[in-house]
Amino acid sequence: MGDVVQMHFSTPDYVIFALLLVASTCIGLFYALSGGRQRTTQEFLLADRSMSCLPVSLSLLATFQSAVAILGVPSEIYTYGTQYWFLGVSYFLGLLVPAHVFIPVFYRLRLTSAYEYLELRFNKTVRIMGTVTFIFQMVIYMGVVLYAPALALNAVTGFDLWGAVLAMGLVCTLYTTLGGLKAVIWTDVFQTIVMFAGQLAVIIVGAHQAGGMGEVWRKAINGSRIASLDLNPDPTERHTFWTLGMGGVFLMLALYGVNQAQVQRYLSSRTEREAVMSCYVVFPCQQVVLCLGCLMGLVMFARYGEDSPLDKGYVKTNDQMVLYFVMDVFRDLPGLPGLFVACLFSGALSTISSAFNSLATVTMEDLIKPYCPTMTEAKATLLSKGLAFAYGLVCLAMAYTASHMGSVLQAALSIFGMVGGPLLGLFCLGMFFPWANSTGAIVGLVAGLVMAFWIGIGHFVSRMAVPTTLPPIINGTAMPLPSNMTTAVMTTLITLITAKPKPTGVQALYNLSYLWYSAHNSTTVVIVGLIVSLLTGPMKEKDLTPGTVYPVLGNLLFFLPECYREILCCVTPLPQKPKAIDTHPYQMARKESNGVSHPKEEEKTEETEREKDEDEETATPQPSCRLAHTLQETAL
Repeated sequence: MGDVVQMHFSTPDYVIFALLLVASTCIGLFYALSGGRQRTTQEFLLADRSMSCLPVSLSLLATFQSAVAILGVPSEIYTYGTQYWFLGVSYFLGLLVPAHVFIPVFYRLRLTSAYEYLELRFNKTVRIMGTVTFIFQMVIYMGVVLYAPALALNAVTGFDLWGAVLAMGLVCTLYTTLGGLKAVIWTDVFQTIVMFAGQLAVIIVGAHQAGGMGEVWRKAINGSRIASLDLNPDPTERHTFWTLGMGGVFLMLALYGVNQAQVQRYLSSRTEREAVMSCYVVFPCQQVVLCLGCLMGLVMFARYGEDSPLDKGYVKTNDQMVLYFVMDVFRDLPGLPGLFVACLFSGALSTISSAFNSLATVTMEDLIKPYCPTMTEAKATLLSKGLAFAYGLVCLAMAYTASHMGSVLQAALSIFGMVGGPLLGLFCLGMFFPWANSTGAIVGLVAGLVMAFWIGIGHFVSRMAVPTTLPPIINGTAMPLPSNMTTAVMTTLITLITAKPKPTGVQALYNLSYLWYSAHNSTTVVIVGLIVSLLTGPMKEKDLTPGTVYPVLGNLLFFLPECYREILCCVTPLPQKPKAIDTHPYQMARKESNGVSHPKEEEKTEETEREKDEDEETATPQPSCRLAHTLQETAL
């Protein structure tokens, strides 16, 4: 360990940590043995669409709050001050847009996987590309999010590294496989409470030892850690009001708008209204979480001032510094270090369990069911459980791989963040631009991914070219996570800030703030996708699947005559009166209780009814806009 100072756990600490794992397992066993006992894919993957607002919102929050964020945000505030707090501004639009745009579209289509939407809107090729991109993103991330906090804990406390990794990985795999989404959501609720308790304990005890919150605030002001409003519009500046408040919106949209882990929670809600309310409830909770991270960083500064444990050589990285601080504060309070470690690993468990469940869902719904339409419900459920278990083992394998990555670990973490923006752009292209076609979607997604990796790898290479004599100020694993599932550890790309001339040209692109990555890459997908769509023949409004386009352009261009809006394919498509809704607008969008399309036998029984509908439509022509976004009544 060299000069690293190591502190040790007491017996009460181990007991509290063990209680977290036991309680999480018991929740999984409870839902495995109660209710429908996870006998259908509807129950296993979507909790029977029976969840209420509060558990869903706390689960959304738990997925957002990762172990790396718990370690990273206080370290960011300690080092640079409270400028990062302005990220909270982005939560307004970052949650309002999903609540009123993405949720209504996804929920009314009665989807199971978010990538089903891509087939309804474009075609099966786009759906598979989106699914494979998501699986690649999550598999890379799972092992890292499991291994990183265990490594920090081992370095500071001597806690057995692989004991922690195996305990978390196996417990998480067990309750996710046995209890399905219900178990995942309710363990998230329990783990959220543990996270709040652990952070509050650190802040209260640390502030008391520093002389009270007044003294903490005074020292923070004297140490220039209370940041003022920075309105610098330069996108290469790491943190400014615009970077955090505007760039952060796209990060939030990628997380709360189109990420499968979050969409799955919306779809598990009892009603669309409950799903929308969960977004509203999670908003104040996120602000509280952000404030707790900031307060912990200020309390750290009040304790150590400019003489950080990192500078003194007590720890090697910034993420270890937070754990060192916790162990230092709770030195004479046995049990409380265990509470914080339980808080830390609650963040990891909630993230990993969400990954297992969402990966099992997209694999089942997007890669297996479409090619095995005759599979029985019992076999599909058993296979879903097997997939969740298999991804648990993959997570442990990736954690082992991460332990041998060395410097490549940063690049692996960065890959997760690079993929979130292009996926957001793909969904926005389909949902907001009716004339976008499948060719445009495919080329746009590829262009977005190429751009993301070009900027990310370009920055990584240009950073490596910087002379090692320049002083590193930021450590990659210590930078904060604005979101857990989409931006992830994109901050690891930016690991040096040096006194050098302002970059220009391509170099300026490489120095783009990590908070703008999602906006830049999603915009690339949309622009390229629209250009290719126009060149290859834009999609006609009559060819659109009902319910897949949100009428944003029709609302924005309300001042144009209707004939011009029809040419642009953006006539407001929402039906104005219930009687105007076609009860059978599009058979692909109708679902059984388990979320799969109706079988051919039922389609035959409804054939005469559809023929009658077609006869009526030929006799009484309807405006083309009615079919563009008619949300089927049968799904509600």
